[in-house]
Amino acid sequence: MIIQKTENSRISAFDPNNFSFGNTFIDHMVICEYENGKWGEVKLVPYGPLQFTPAMMGVNYGQACFEGMKAYKDKDGQVFLFRPEKNFERINKSAKRLAMPEVTEEMFLEGLKALVDIDRDWIPQGEGMSLYIRPLIFATEEALKARVANKYMFAIVATPAKMYYTEPVSVKISDHYSRAANGGVGSAKAAGNYAAAFYPTQLAIEEGYEQIIWTDDATHEYFEESGTMNVFVRINDTIFTPPTSEKILDGVTRDSFIQLAKKRGIEVKIEPVKVKDVIEAQKNGTLKEVWGVGTAVVTTVFQALGYNGEKLELPRLSDEESYAVTLKNDLVNLQTNLSEDPFGWRVLVDHAMETV
Repeated sequence: MIIQKTENSRISAFDPNNFSFGNTFIDHMVICEYENGKWGEVKLVPYGPLQFTPAMMGVNYGQACFEGMKAYKDKDGQVFLFRPEKNFERINKSAKRLAMPEVTEEMFLEGLKALVDIDRDWIPQGEGMSLYIRPLIFATEEALKARVANKYMFAIVATPAKMYYTEPVSVKISDHYSRAANGGVGSAKAAGNYAAAFYPTQLAIEEGYEQIIWTDDATHEYFEESGTMNVFVRINDTIFTPPTSEKILDGVTRDSFIQLAKKRGIEVKIEPVKVKDVIEAQKNGTLKEVWGVGTAVVTTVFQALGYNGEKLELPRLSDEESYAVTLKNDLVNLQTNLSEDPFGWRVLVDHAMETV
């Protein structure tokens, strides 16, 4: 790995109590270029713009995918990644589906560790605080030709993060728009998936909702995801969540919630979730809570469901009563080294940086 440390660190201007998630970037980034059928040298360089043209194929034909993950700092200043091998596996799954070259484990994991190590001072400490990390792959060849590109870039950038949603949100159950279709790219973290979701989400916001629960494209009778999150439903004391498929993203937070729930002895059923069953449970009082999970948000509890022109209120549970909050606390405590890690999910990032 080639390491070029910045001579103009911006860390002195960073206020961990007052920053904008997604717009504040750390001092460095990782880049690696693919050309002539192979990846070149991984470089850790100062964060900044790169030179591309509007004819870049990733912009014109959508060969672009990414991951979302976090690094955490415990009370002693130690830094941890969380299940990074899952993100490595998934970015390659996405790259393969989009006909892009896969990255090596060394490129991905060593690049991550080097970046988090050199910029560990950017990781804020405290409740809800972390460093959000964005590995991505995109086509960089300059050509207006609708074909697989010959040049790509792998990059990792990062931004300090805080709580995404602090209050419960209202979501609309979609009866027309879908996030993904059979045979499509729903199971990949393709950039285009997010672009296509913005317009339906705008419409839901105009109706007074914060997000959408996506339903299946064929019948709109089954829950799939919510916004950019996997979705969980609790009826009585059982948790239900749709199985992953070529339409539903295999979320790392989703899998972690499932395993943590089982560890607590909570019954989890991974099966298709019918809209009508959720609505019926809301009507008869057995629907206890619905929530979304994802890396950026961790957990977002829903306070109301929009369906057929109605806004159906959900119970307001105490933190002690809520499975969503309980499991979120279990997860965050594990990520931030406040509890034991029986799963081996925490990965310590050592002080190992050498600069050249």
